[in-house]
Amino acid sequence: MNDLQQNEPVQTITKPDNPVFFGRFGFRAGWGILIFLVIVSILTIFASTSGIAATGQLKQFIAAQGHPGGPSAQSLIPFVPVFVLVNDGVTFFGMLGACWLISRAEHRPLGAYGIGKQRWRDFIPGTIWGVVSMSLLVALLHQLHFLAIDGRLLHGASILRWGSAWFFAFLLVGFCEEYEFRGYLQYTLMRGVWGLAEQLSPANPHTAAFWIAATIMSLTFGGLHILNGGENVFGILQVFFIGMVFSYALWRTGSLWWGIGFHAVWDWSQSFLFGVADSGNVSVGRLLSTHPTGKTLFSGGSDGPEGSLFSAIFVFATLFVIRFTTHPGVKPSPEEMHESNPPESIGIIA
Repeated sequence: MNDLQQNEPVQTITKPDNPVFFGRFGFRAGWGILIFLVIVSILTIFASTSGIAATGQLKQFIAAQGHPGGPSAQSLIPFVPVFVLVNDGVTFFGMLGACWLISRAEHRPLGAYGIGKQRWRDFIPGTIWGVVSMSLLVALLHQLHFLAIDGRLLHGASILRWGSAWFFAFLLVGFCEEYEFRGYLQYTLMRGVWGLAEQLSPANPHTAAFWIAATIMSLTFGGLHILNGGENVFGILQVFFIGMVFSYALWRTGSLWWGIGFHAVWDWSQSFLFGVADSGNVSVGRLLSTHPTGKTLFSGGSDGPEGSLFSAIFVFATLFVIRFTTHPGVKPSPEEMHESNPPESIGIIA
């Protein structure tokens, strides 16, 4: 059975008599997105402040804000597990709670936003392919002399201690970033552009709406990585492409679980296992010490392997991995609201 046959049936529910806040698919997408972004903005400030406090650098960070010529925030905040655990943990669980409340208000199951029942059949393969892909990429860069391995930094019990801490930290990164960019916003933006999708693809608006939303969210995902100090232009493009790959995993399986697993272990392999830069961040407590060599286009430079041209090969190959190793899942569709006297035309924003 192909992907297009796996869509969740469109349901019909009564439309409240309030056109300002409710439209064709219930609570209007624009209002939902605005509320979610406000919540995430507040969560981000609180989470980052809590993360900085957990590293013991909050006073120094606050003091540096009053001196424009002083050290950058990135140089003051060490890339350590406790910062990531607190920052991404607070953000993810805050978003999850907010989405639960929104789902009750919108009369939708929480699973419609990408995380429903535990999907081990998607999550475990995602983690396996994440570490396999990064291992092959690092091996290729090393063999072609674009990555030098200087030595091992950890020994004995410290390997397990740091490795476990970073694993749980990046597991939260996977949950946080996938849910933020391909969870509620992806689903809500999809129903928000449904009218446009119907004009572009009358025969299959679900597919068109999903990929319009996925492209917008992946562009946003890539654009926000500009804030990372060591990113390069190709690295930003790669983030956009991997965002589209994770969107395909969502489209194919009907959930975020595969993407969460791959995302978490891809980052863990970079930051801990191989000790390379991850989107410009070099971790404290990494197993190996490495440095890029040769042309930045091939080595990735300060961005890390993600900024390498060779990374595009593995990102592209991941599409085939998803297509031929995962099972098609149910794709949540927006619930059509019942209209006793439907309007003659429907706007682009539903």
